[in-house]
Amino acid sequence: MSIQRFSRDALRVMPWKNGGGTTCEIASWPPGAAIDDFMWRASIATIVKAAPFSVFPGVDRTIMLLDGGSVQLHADDGSFDHRLDPHAPFSFSGDVALGCTLHGGPSTDFNAMSRRAQCHAEVQVLDAAQALDLAPHGLLLGLHGSWQAGDQSLDAGDGLWWADAPMAWPLSPASDGARLLAVRWFPND
Repeated sequence: MSIQRFSRDALRVMPWKNGGGTTCEIASWPPGAAIDDFMWRASIATIVKAAPFSVFPGVDRTIMLLDGGSVQLHADDGSFDHRLDPHAPFSFSGDVALGCTLHGGPSTDFNAMSRRAQCHAEVQVLDAAQALDLAPHGLLLGLHGSWQAGDQSLDAGDGLWWADAPMAWPLSPASDGARLLAVRWFPND
């Protein structure tokens, strides 16, 4: 599979059934996978009001505040009560029913999902040059400033993803204060 580029501004917006927000799917694997049979999925959601999150049995999730107001996640079983901070990934089980409270208005959040029986994700935010080790599936998203990823340039809101083809990336910021989101999915052996 080749590298697929995307722009955050050009993603298709889909409303939530409960009216609490919208989701823009970036990619899912394998191609054409439905919400119940993906191996991994990446999306950006906008939360506009307090609402329950969808439960995804057998899926591990990582969420990260991109911009807007802060979000407080409340697990219905009491296992956590966590406030999202900008660019700080938070991982939890999709098996847990949870709701949220907004602080300061609507928020936009990045979501990475992994079907637990098939793969796991590593999600990190970079602010300095480094080599990203080989991974068969992954995604890069410019958060602030500009980045050089191999021969690819990424500005804030620009991204790329790859699947089923191991890739490694030399990454370096091309502007002061640059930040980059890096997600890698690894099949479970």
